[in-house]
Amino acid sequence: MNRQRSAWWIVVGSVLGLIVGNGPILQFSFGVFVKPVSEALNAERGTLSAAVMVGLLATAICTPFMGRLVDRFGVRAVTLPAIALFAASIAAIGFATTAWAYIALYAVAGIAAAGQTPLAYCKAVSSAFDARRGLALGIAIAGVGLGTALVPQFAQGLITRFDWRAAYVGMGILTFGLAFSAMALLVTTPGSHQDSAGASSSGTAQDGLTTGQALRSATFWKLALSFFLVALAAGGTVAHIVPLLTDRGLPAQRAAMALTAAGVALIAGRLLSGYLLDRVFAPIVATVFFALPLVGIGLLLGTSDATLAIPAAVLVGLGLGAEVDLIAFLQSRYLGLRSFGEIYGYLFAVFMVGSAIGPFMMGMSFQVLHSYAPALWVLLGGLVIACLLMAWLGRYAFGAVPGAANRSPRMAGQAH
Repeated sequence: MNRQRSAWWIVVGSVLGLIVGNGPILQFSFGVFVKPVSEALNAERGTLSAAVMVGLLATAICTPFMGRLVDRFGVRAVTLPAIALFAASIAAIGFATTAWAYIALYAVAGIAAAGQTPLAYCKAVSSAFDARRGLALGIAIAGVGLGTALVPQFAQGLITRFDWRAAYVGMGILTFGLAFSAMALLVTTPGSHQDSAGASSSGTAQDGLTTGQALRSATFWKLALSFFLVALAAGGTVAHIVPLLTDRGLPAQRAAMALTAAGVALIAGRLLSGYLLDRVFAPIVATVFFALPLVGIGLLLGTSDATLAIPAAVLVGLGLGAEVDLIAFLQSRYLGLRSFGEIYGYLFAVFMVGSAIGPFMMGMSFQVLHSYAPALWVLLGGLVIACLLMAWLGRYAFGAVPGAANRSPRMAGQAH
């Protein structure tokens, strides 16, 4: 019972840390900065969108390396210095004086952000839970949804009261204060299921494929491509929904509410998908949640009515909300926990590449074609392919079967 309570403190710490994770800070707050930074630095939206792309690609490149370090040295030993560097690099963006300096500082922030992705938090939670792993991951990663709802509003408030430079400094301070404290005090707490390397005391963390075996498996590439396509669609849409809506006549503060709605949907999506993953075959859950952004993007394409922005943002947010915990859950069930950090690093890197290209694709669509519609049609096609890939996964290879939330952890671990 004491161990179970300790394990849930890991979940609490993960929620708090991920409120200021790489997604809310580096990606989902970007929409509120597009217009003020564009005006201040005299830069096109497409050019500024390259900053997000470069930053997220830097994170994608560095995340597998970070996963290997976490597997070897432990969660906190690697993550705490990275959080401090990430916070400082975010604050530094506020001192950019040209568009190219802005892009370069985003790249630096992206490198440091590899230590503030869900990777370390998912490793800690997955090692501490088996039968209720879906719910635990869903709750933990709901922190990203909270951040998506709150951080853009926090940034918009600072922009309105001061300017965009102060907003970046404020986000850096917020990141350090919240994430560093949560990681230091709550994640991998003494007496929990985890040792200093984040390995499960039950030994189940050793079940699974090595990194090399995973990279040679068809299952890995099915997962990777589906996560790339959903990240492309959801990330691109969310990053540009504020300028899309202000172009349709909404005030900036009301347009930012669409991001808040997406953040609330992220939270709901993660909690609901986490609950369902312990009870329903995961590819079915994934297919349903990947189909929701199809409807949301369809609403944006089918009408210019700005009043439909909130429902569209909610549907896109629900799909994105399920994806990050689906990465961890599906990896643990199909590839195992043996090399969780490094394999998750590769899958999350693919997710980040999609998240990077999506906003850039949307920005260039507007810059070159003066419309977001062509990019949105491409994103719709990608979502259809992602749903088909989920239907092609087959049965679990490791861990609990659907309905295992009602079993003991030992029984669930034996159900292959």
